[in-house]
Amino acid sequence: MASSFTIKSWVLAATLVCMSIFWFHLGKADDYRDLPGTVVGDDPAQIVAKALLCFNNKYIYSSCEESYRLTASGNLDVPLEVTNEYCAGPCLSETNLVLDCIENIMKHFLFYNKATIPDIRDTIQAGCGYDPERGHFDVTEHIEAEENGSSRAVKGILIGMGSLIIGLSPLL
Repeated sequence: MASSFTIKSWVLAATLVCMSIFWFHLGKADDYRDLPGTVVGDDPAQIVAKALLCFNNKYIYSSCEESYRLTASGNLDVPLEVTNEYCAGPCLSETNLVLDCIENIMKHFLFYNKATIPDIRDTIQAGCGYDPERGHFDVTEHIEAEENGSSRAVKGILIGMGSLIIGLSPLL
């Protein structure tokens, strides 16, 4: 009887600890930092304006042809016929520097097309990869394809969590 109570207590304690860690991290505010690492002011407009300056920084974008550059709208207009030039040339590294610049200022930057920095990075990785997506740099299309796949993954996770809770309920 005592061992049954102890196991239930440990399971309950472990569950509460995991849930509190999860909820604690969800509620954290974003840590916006300036390039040298100092915290930028609290004014959201100032933070966004500083992040937008990354697109026009002449020290970051210096060699990539302007028409192939990432824009604040979240678009990458890289024609299929210049994929090799884009992926093997300065455009890829300069685009990653722009993304790093934005991320250092505003970690959860949202482009005008609702893309996030990871969405852009995933699109670039797929566009420069050696699979059927090579040469396709349409960020919106990439996000939509990812959302269709992720909805199936979320359903699987929810089913797994439900099964876990149902499976653990006799122990509580």
